[in-house]
Amino acid sequence: MAEPNPEKDPEEWTTGDEPMTGPQQSYLHTLAQEAGEQVPDELTKAEASKLIDDLQQRTGRGA
Repeated sequence: MAEPNPEKDPEEWTTGDEPMTGPQQSYLHTLAQEAGEQVPDELTKAEASKLIDDLQQRTGRGA
């Protein structure tokens, strides 16, 4: 069985402080709508990644 790829903490990303990507923004808005949440427009890549993880847990999409 293959080992899962270790994920790097978003805090350690060299580009983590750049603005979130278009796909991150789109997916965040989809998850937020399902969770009944609002998403700030000015998130960094790292902040968006953490929020995606959180919303995936809450919506059951992260399974």
